Amino acid sequence: LETQPRKAAIIGSGYIAVELGGVFSGLGTEAHLFARENSVLRSFDPMIQTQLIKAMNKSGPKLFLNHVPERVEKNEDGKFTIFFKSGQSEGGYDVVLSAIGRVPSTKGLNLEAAGVDTNHRGYITVDDYQNTSAPTVFALGDVAGKVELTPMAIAAGRRLADRLFGNRLTARADYDMVPTVVFSHPTIGTCGLTEPRAIELYGAENIKVYNSDFVNLYYGTFFEGNAGEKPITKYKVICHGPEERVVGLHLIGMSSDEVLQGFGVAMKMGATKADFDNCVAIHPTAGEELVTLPPWGMSEGSANRK
Repeated sequence: LETQPRKAAIIGSGYIAVELGGVFSGLGTEAHLFARENSVLRSFDPMIQTQLIKAMNKSGPKLFLNHVPERVEKNEDGKFTIFFKSGQSEGGYDVVLSAIGRVPSTKGLNLEAAGVDTNHRGYITVDDYQNTSAPTVFALGDVAGKVELTPMAIAAGRRLADRLFGNRLTARADYDMVPTVVFSHPTIGTCGLTEPRAIELYGAENIKVYNSDFVNLYYGTFFEGNAGEKPITKYKVICHGPEERVVGLHLIGMSSDEVLQGFGVAMKMGATKADFDNCVAIHPTAGEELVTLPPWGMSEGSANRK
């Protein structure tokens, strides 16, 4: 873009859609985000979805749920109109951004000639060590269709290089408990299982969920008088079993990206709620909320392990 659009449409409900919708809105563009179902970031924990929608309804972009695009037309004045399967339309857009996802661009590579197998969606089939069906041919990153994140691809590349050239024969990427961040407005961080997925795997009777809602202290000197409601940060910790191993962590609010990185390490190490409780809080920070979640100090986990 050479000039900032006055009015922009974003079609989609994933990472890119909510991130760029927030960017446009934050810069002052009238931004409309169209999702084909009744939520955004549908693979994320319900708490994250609900809180993000609240934030969007308050600060933008304007959210249109259950809108399935049928076509986009360019008008004589150069503006765009989007027509939906419902018969509705929205127009006057300077730009339309399609962020509906992507598929692997593998069809033109003639992979079958090299003996490299792909699945029905075009993703290259690999094992745990990034080996394809063809000897000496390896694949990693989004094209392998496991965890489609740039840092995950970098990590897989490093492990593969270690195995091929560093004499570390068992080196491989671990696709479990991968922390990820969405730079929406507000920022989202998540690692591990959502609450519905944890219930599906372990049963509702075997999980315990801890929640925290708070206002980040950054806003303590702002929003005086009639300035409005202060931004809310929400944290959710999902634990499994009597030892309360932390199997899901979901954050939305200021600094969630920075907070998640350290707690992601703890989760990879098998941290329990008791381990969280046993860590002294750093005050005043947002992250301290995760080590002071009530009821505090009651877990049967490994708080006293050496």
